[in-house]
Amino acid sequence: MRSEKESLNQPIETNSTTPWWLKIWQEQKENIKVVAIALSLSLLIRILIAEPRYIPSDSMMPTLEVGDRLVIEKVSYNFHPPETGDIIVFEPPQQLQRYGYAKNQAFIKRIIGLPGDTIRIEGGIVYINGQPLAENYIAETPEYTLPTSIKIPEEQYFVMGDNRNNSNDSHIWGFLPKKNIIGRAIFRFWPYQRIGLF
Repeated sequence: MRSEKESLNQPIETNSTTPWWLKIWQEQKENIKVVAIALSLSLLIRILIAEPRYIPSDSMMPTLEVGDRLVIEKVSYNFHPPETGDIIVFEPPQQLQRYGYAKNQAFIKRIIGLPGDTIRIEGGIVYINGQPLAENYIAETPEYTLPTSIKIPEEQYFVMGDNRNNSNDSHIWGFLPKKNIIGRAIFRFWPYQRIGLF
C-alpha cells in the first residue's frame, strides 16, 4: 500500500479515450462563457443604453468635423423630453425615406425648436416664439428664409445642422417626429485632441 506522500507525487491518471475536441471544450468552456457574456452585455448596452457613432459629413461643422467619433446615449429621453440645443442622432423621417434615404441611415443635427414653438428664419437670424436665438456654435448665418412663423406640431421637433448653409435639415424636409430620435450625443472620444463632453 502506497503512503500518502507517495500518492501525492504520482501523476493524475486521465481517460485516454476522451476525444480531443471534448478535451479542448473542457479546457476552454469557461473562457467561452466569459466571451459570450461580454458579447451579450456589449450588444445589450449598444441596443438600450449607448453606442458609438461616426460623423460622415460636414453638416454639423464647426461643432463636429468629418471623422469625429461620438458616444450617443439612449436613456435620458425616457425620463425627460429633448431640449433646445441637444445634438441628436435620428432615423430619417418618411419624407426623407421617400427621397431614397434608408430607414437605418442615421442623421445628426441640433434641436432648434420644440413641440408648440413657432419658428421663423429671416435676415440670417432664427426666431423662436418671436425671439432671436443666440447661436455661437454655427459656421455662418443662414442664407435662406422662412419668413412666415411656423408652429411645430406636438411630438415633433425642428432640427438644423450647425453648418447652416450645407445641411439637409428641417428647413428643407420639415419636422422630425420624436419616435425617430435614437439618442443624444454626449461625448466625443476621437480625435483625442478634441475629446470632451457636449
